[in-house]
Amino acid sequence: MSALARDLCARLGIALPIVQAPMAGGPTTPELVAAVSHAGGLGSLGAAMLSPAQIREAGARIRALTGAPFAINLFVLPPASPTADALEPALARLEPFHRELGLPAPAIPNSWGESFDDQFAAVLEVGPAVFSTHFAAPPAAAIEACKRRGILVVTTATTPAEAAALEAAGVDIVHAQGAEAGGHRGTFLAAADAAPIGTMALVPMIADAVRVPVIASGGIMDGRGIAAALALGASAAQLGTAFLACPEAGTHPLHKQALAQAEGTMLTRGVTGRVARGLRNRLLETLERDAAAAPDYRVQNRLAGPLRAAAAQQGRAELMAMWAGQGHRLARAEPAAELVARFAREAGLSRG
Repeated sequence: MSALARDLCARLGIALPIVQAPMAGGPTTPELVAAVSHAGGLGSLGAAMLSPAQIREAGARIRALTGAPFAINLFVLPPASPTADALEPALARLEPFHRELGLPAPAIPNSWGESFDDQFAAVLEVGPAVFSTHFAAPPAAAIEACKRRGILVVTTATTPAEAAALEAAGVDIVHAQGAEAGGHRGTFLAAADAAPIGTMALVPMIADAVRVPVIASGGIMDGRGIAAALALGASAAQLGTAFLACPEAGTHPLHKQALAQAEGTMLTRGVTGRVARGLRNRLLETLERDAAAAPDYRVQNRLAGPLRAAAAQQGRAELMAMWAGQGHRLARAEPAAELVARFAREAGLSRG
């Protein structure tokens, strides 16, 4: 294990420089998080779509399953303030899918999602070892609150400039997200679809741009990818898609099945209002055609929620948003602890 990896493991209180990505929306169950952490890595709860009560409940469940360190992740987003002119076409583009699934016409919800402040208060109550964010650094007050409690702060960067901005903001660790990564891109200083940088090019650039540790992600599916990331200057590697097929993961069965069968992935803003990579299907292809008409994330993601939930309930894989990275065919349906051990062997890592 490299000196950089050893130092970060010691700082995080983990044995292996392996981080399970905090995939929001269901895949990162408390059981998955606890299994990865108990095996020596860092499990991460994707809590962006959870209520404060659900965050507390999930945190208590993780602690009941393991005493090892873990992370909790939230999204940092501007408040939603959609106009009627923006909502009308957004609802209209979803209406054909609602009709096909036998749903009522798309409607404006009562709220545009959970309050970050309330979610963050719940995170502090749980007291994880790491608090991570996507789409931007946490507010300065949140960073200070974490520092007072000894909680390390991690935020995603997709360019060296973003990494430098995060370091200046007081973030403890930068997560370098390459273009191959599944799910939402964490870009916040430029357009997310503007010449995205691949992981193997991005990691050394960010490692040279900042003095804080770097966690690499994007297309890393096994020990070969972990070893490559560490060789390029990362202190740890984060894997998300690699854990989607685990029995502990809350991934929909059709999503797990599609990982091995899908022909490939695509980037789209059309489904949620932010650029994300998922398995190519009819929903992604159709909504990407007029993605410019989609409002921002808080609005579009909420509007599309009933459609995606109904598609999952009805077993309509072609209308589900199945987020995954480019290496999805390498996913293994093995228990998470066995995967962590396998990755460590493949990467030639020793514990501690």
